[in-house]
Amino acid sequence: MTRKVGIIGVGNVGSQVAFSLCTQGICDSLVLIDKNAKKAQSEAFDLLDMAAYTHPVSITTQDYDALDDADVVILAAGPEMMAQEDRLSELDETLAILDDVLPKLLHTAFRGILVVITNPCDVVTHFVQERTGWDKQRVFGTGTALDTARMKRMVGSVLHVSPSSVEGFVLGEHGDSQFVAWSTVSVAGKAVTDFAVLDGDKIEQETRDAGWAILQGKGCTSFGIGTTAAMVTQAILTNEQRIIPVSTFDAKTGVYIGLPALVGRDGATTYYPKLNSAEKERYDASVAVIKQAIESKSTKLKS
Repeated sequence: MTRKVGIIGVGNVGSQVAFSLCTQGICDSLVLIDKNAKKAQSEAFDLLDMAAYTHPVSITTQDYDALDDADVVILAAGPEMMAQEDRLSELDETLAILDDVLPKLLHTAFRGILVVITNPCDVVTHFVQERTGWDKQRVFGTGTALDTARMKRMVGSVLHVSPSSVEGFVLGEHGDSQFVAWSTVSVAGKAVTDFAVLDGDKIEQETRDAGWAILQGKGCTSFGIGTTAAMVTQAILTNEQRIIPVSTFDAKTGVYIGLPALVGRDGATTYYPKLNSAEKERYDASVAVIKQAIESKSTKLKS
C-alpha cells in the first residue's frame, strides 16, 4: 500500500519535513503545495535528485486533488517573517492563511489525518478543527513534541546519557506558558530530580527559549521541527501507537494543548498524566493562555 503524505506550505519548515520524510523512507508519495508554485516545483526537483542515494519517492506539486487519497496532510503554511519571540503574535496572519488553504482542502476527498505545525500551534489547531468540522482525534498539532526533545537533549547533556534515554514530557502551550512536568522525567527509572547536578529551572528556561535563540541566529527553526513532524507522520502511517506529547484535544478543558497522546492510524488519543499540585496549577495557567487567545480572536472574527 502506498504511503502518501501532503505538505501544505513548503517554506523553511515544510521543505525540511519533506526532506526528513524522503531521507528516512517514511513515505512513497509526496504532494507539495505552496503559494509560490515555482518554489514547490524546485523543492520537488531538489528532493528527487536524492533518489539515487536515498529512497525513491514520487512527488506531485500544486494539486489539491492529489490529496484525495493521502494518508496524512501536514499544515506548515505560516507567516513569511517570524520576528516575534511570542508565537501568539503570529496569529492574525496565520488565520488569513487558513482562510485561503482550508476551503481548498475541504473541496478534496481527503479523509486522512491532519497534522498542524503552523504557530501558534495549539490555537491554530483549534481553528483548523473548528473550520473543518473534522473529528478532534483526526486533527492535532505537533505541540510540545519538539520542546520535549529539547528538554531531553539538555537533561541528557547534564547527566551524560543519550537524549533517547530520558523519559518525560514538556506539557502545555507550545509557547511561553509551557512547563517541564518534572514528576514525569526520569532516567533508567530514577527521577531526574534526584540528581543534584541538575538545575531544573535553568533547563526549563533554556527549553522554553530554544526556538527563539535558533530563530535569532538563522532566521527560522527547521531541522528539529522537520524531524519531529516526520516522526509523528511515521507513527501515523505505521499505526505505531506511540505516546507523543502533541497538541491534542483536552475534553476536560475544551482546548488543544500539549499532552501525551497515543498516535496511530486513527490520529491522536489523549492521555492524562498524573501531575503533582504545582504542575496542575501550571497546566491550568497554560490552558488559560490558550483560551484567552482563542476567545480574543473568535470575538474579533465575529465583530
